[in-house]
Parts: sequence; structure tokens; C-alpha cells
Amino acid sequence: MSDGLDFAQKTHTLLKDHGALLLSLAKGSIIYTLEHGADPSPENLDNLPAALTARGACFVTLRKNEHLRGCIGSPEAWRPLATDVVRNANKAAFHDSRFGPLQKDESASLDIHISLLSSIHPFDFRNEVDFFAQLKPGTDGLVIEDLGCRALFLPSVWEHLPDAHHFVDHLKVKAGLEPQRWSATLKAWRFIAASTKADWDDISIPQ
Repeated sequence: MSDGLDFAQKTHTLLKDHGALLLSLAKGSIIYTLEHGADPSPENLDNLPAALTARGACFVTLRKNEHLRGCIGSPEAWRPLATDVVRNANKAAFHDSRFGPLQKDESASLDIHISLLSSIHPFDFRNEVDFFAQLKPGTDGLVIEDLGCRALFLPSVWEHLPDAHHFVDHLKVKAGLEPQRWSATLKAWRFIAASTKADWDDISIPQ
């Protein structure tokens, strides 16, 4: 898709130019709460590059010793990208319901992974065979919805679940749906993502 190519080109440039700053904003947000016991104040966007003050959608994933330690994100762009990064990093560290709040002694073993999301597009398919024929392992991020349940997997999940059927089954479980059962009422959306990551100690915070 031409819009996917356009997103890939623009996001490659954005991450090349400003990826280190996005990681710095994410780390700074976490440090603020570790030191002050409160969420960070609203961001001052005046001195940030225009690319980071434009609306953008991201997921921030924290890993501790290669294991998931938190992941929160926005499936669609609705606020400045810099704000989205700061807020989602903080929520991933302290408000992911799957984990307790991050403690100071954990931070040194963290890495921060920021994924920037394209627009989400409806995934049109006729049946289960057509669905899997169109799905692009390693590339597609996927949102599914059925019976009032909804869940999202980033494209990076393919690294751990490279088989398309296993990928979708695990996403169904995440949504609270029965795996390995096809539903005629299933709806889906696709997107792509570009990402940057770094170890905690390698991320510089401006003084």
C-alpha cells in the first residue's frame, strides 16, 4: 500500500532524527515518578521538533532481563507524539495491571522499546482461509474484535509467535476469546509499526 510505504519512509526519518530524544522522554518520565512518587507534569512542547508535537500513536514496551515488564500504548493518534510517549512510558512502568509498579532497583536492568504505529485500516476478508491468506507474518500489526472483546498485537509479537495460526490464537486469548475457533462475526484491522529501543543505561537524559 502506498500509504504504508509513505508511513515507513516518514517514520524511518523520524526515528533516525529523533529516536534518541523519544527514548530520553520515556526514560525521563519514569525517573520522575521514581524520584517524586507522582506522575510527571504536562510536557512543555515548545522546544521540541515539529515531528514530535504532531499527533502520533505509540506503544511503549519495557523489558527486564529480556522478559516483559510492562506495555501500554495508543492504537490511534489523538495527541502529540511526545505526549503519547511520555504518558505511555509512565503507564507501562507504573500502571500496567499485569505487574506491580516499577521499583528503583529494577530500572538498571530495563530496556525501553518504542513502537510508532501507522493508521489502522479495516481488514476485509471472506472467511478463515481468506483471512490467513491475506495476513502478513512479520509485518502486520493486528486488532481483532468479537463478542464485545477486543485486543491488539504489535508486529514485534511475530518475533515470538512466527506461526500465523499461533499468533492469532494467542491474540484471541488476550481478547478473552476461545482460541482455534473461527467466528463468522470476527472483525479485524491491520497496521504497521516502526520501532526503536535501547538499554536503560544507554539512554541519555538532558540536564
